[in-house]
Amino acid sequence: MYVTIQELAEYLSVPETEILKLIHNGKIRAVYDGEQYVINKDQFDSHLRQMGRYWEVLYDYLYEPVPNDTDLRDND
Repeated sequence: MYVTIQELAEYLSVPETEILKLIHNGKIRAVYDGEQYVINKDQFDSHLRQMGRYWEVLYDYLYEPVPNDTDLRDND
């Protein structure tokens, strides 16, 4: 599904100028149809899914409870 810069900016909650900058720097693939840029939205959906999985793993790691082991000292 192709979207305009305005629609993508709303979807990602970023300014339109940021989207344009990323297009011109080659960070976002876009097609110019003669009047405006259109962007394939699927490239962001897969990225956002991957980032969601990354944050889940990070959250699990950071908030893993510390075991209640009373023998934490090294007596050597």
